[in-house]
Amino acid sequence: MINLIKLSVGSETIESMAAWQASPRAKGPDGLPRHVTRMWPKREAEVLAGGSIYWVIKGAIQARQPILRLDEVEFDDGIRRCAIVLKPGPIPVVPTLRRPFQGWRYLLPEDAPRDMDPRAASEAPLPAELSVALAEIGVL
Repeated sequence: MINLIKLSVGSETIESMAAWQASPRAKGPDGLPRHVTRMWPKREAEVLAGGSIYWVIKGAIQARQPILRLDEVEFDDGIRRCAIVLKPGPIPVVPTLRRPFQGWRYLLPEDAPRDMDPRAASEAPLPAELSVALAEIGVL
């Protein structure tokens, strides 16, 4: 099993990312959220064996979503792309700093941040800037 990691461009918080994913524009024909990318994962079988996509928001990995499947999509430009179909609802993880990068990358399970304690996840979320600052000093 292997995960993917991706910047959530334009998202300020986990909630704003979830709101975008709930919009019709971010969903596939089946109503599930998806992220469309030009590159198809060469390690597809490993990704589909229980992998998640980890989202970097405001400089820190803050959430993950299980990957359900990879669909081939083609738009009007004739270029075939990969739609990463996701389980709805991001799962908060312990914020972990991550430098910007382009596209998506593989993320080994041992390098992935652990899920946030469900009791902490049910509390009001910290502002993104505070989460990043606490992660920088090793508190989170």
